[in-house]
Amino acid sequence: MLSTVSNVTGMTRKAVNRRFFYEYYLLRQPRRTMNLTVMPNLRIVLKCPALAEESKIQNFLQRKWFWLEKQLSFFKKYKRKRYDKEYVSGEGFLYLGRQYKLQVTKGLCDKVTLSKNRLTISTTNDVSEGGYNKKLLESWYESKRNNVFSSRFSVALKKFEYKQRPELSIGVMSKRWGSFYSKEKIFLNLKLIHTSKECIDYVITHELCHLTFKKHDKHFYHLMREKYPK
Repeated sequence: MLSTVSNVTGMTRKAVNRRFFYEYYLLRQPRRTMNLTVMPNLRIVLKCPALAEESKIQNFLQRKWFWLEKQLSFFKKYKRKRYDKEYVSGEGFLYLGRQYKLQVTKGLCDKVTLSKNRLTISTTNDVSEGGYNKKLLESWYESKRNNVFSSRFSVALKKFEYKQRPELSIGVMSKRWGSFYSKEKIFLNLKLIHTSKECIDYVITHELCHLTFKKHDKHFYHLMREKYPK
């Protein structure tokens, strides 16, 4: 059974189910519907009407419980403790859900290569120049990101029968993995390149479903299960 208790501010809440405990942020707004979101940092936000009754909030959470549990377990494995990287040999970097050890070597040209369990930066600068190494690695990520996202987007799009192909954009997103803007554009968080192809496919399919159903209602989830049954 789900139970909650609010703190002094009445905003951050704790929820307990038979399986695990979590905290979520309750945000009352001048709106008509409720919306539950799991952010990239795994923060859970529940938006509800300003005068929503507590019983309705609890019923909504109970209906969303299995969806929430799936979202948390799906993305939790990609969360990493943040620290300032120096971009030197020995550090670990994620690419498509796998961790690779970085090796920085002196070379005749600037390039980044991936082989087995190692990411190698060949640099014309001093190998300890972290700022320069970072630029090289970010440039490599960008080239891979464009190819991977475009490829996975085309694969996912074949599951739908949209007459018009939406535009795919990639950029920085602080609160979401992806979003859609009308039927013309889908936006993906550039950090998705660090997750697995399965995760990327899930986010893309999720946003493509929003082109048909904007709200997270039963029709949306039925379509999502149909297009992404995993």
